[in-house]
Amino acid sequence: MSSTAQISSASPDRVAELRESLAEVKARVQKASASSQAATLVAVSKLKPASDIAACYELGQRDFGENYVQELEEKAAELQMPDIRWHFIGTLQSNKAKILASIPNIYAIQTVTSAKTATALNKHVPLNRASPLNVLLQVNTSGEDNKSGVPPLSPGHPNAEAELTQLALRIIKDCPRLHLQGLMTIGALTESLASGEHENHDFVALKQTRDLLQEILQTEFPAESGRWGVDGRLLLSMGMSSDFEAALKAGSDIVRVGTSIFGTRPKKVAAVTSS
Repeated sequence: MSSTAQISSASPDRVAELRESLAEVKARVQKASASSQAATLVAVSKLKPASDIAACYELGQRDFGENYVQELEEKAAELQMPDIRWHFIGTLQSNKAKILASIPNIYAIQTVTSAKTATALNKHVPLNRASPLNVLLQVNTSGEDNKSGVPPLSPGHPNAEAELTQLALRIIKDCPRLHLQGLMTIGALTESLASGEHENHDFVALKQTRDLLQEILQTEFPAESGRWGVDGRLLLSMGMSSDFEAALKAGSDIVRVGTSIFGTRPKKVAAVTSS
């Protein structure tokens, strides 16, 4: 098994830089968390070298997020720490489900948007996996055409027939190797930039959708059944580098922070060329 000692090490200056930025972000997460227990910080390491991840791991970070299946597969093969937790947060196509579900220490898929993808993931989760694979349903709260996700739920509508509700029920009923952990959104950049001035509409929409969906699920699958959620409720994954503190104050359970920890990323083409 690989260890951090076998991985190309980050320079002392880079380790010091990561130590400072990671500590600062963790302190901000702790301070902004709405509950007494700090939210889960997912360090988004896409297009960053394995040495950066190894350094953050040595500094106590365990949750890391990746956007590309191939990059996650390669990093997971190199970074075989027993308690690292990988979160996939990129667009997921069903034909990549087999690879993704088989990655060691894959902890959560945060971007499930269809029954086809959920079924493919369920089919390929290894039989010897100790626990079901966590999945979150991506909700397009901003309604932007360039964003993936299913529409949010709205009060006063027949939400039991909504696409999101039907997808959630399908996973609970027909995908025993998956665990419906919660909901995720990206939201609009303009909302993120303005969130310091008013309540972020995307965060409000996701919270409202979560509450409505929980009511529906509770009727058919009581929270005590353990078929969905954590401690009787669906988790919320919302908030990134530009707005994670506002998201936490709004009740987010998971934040996905990249540039505030690792710095500006290279463009994907440049990163591939230089690797």
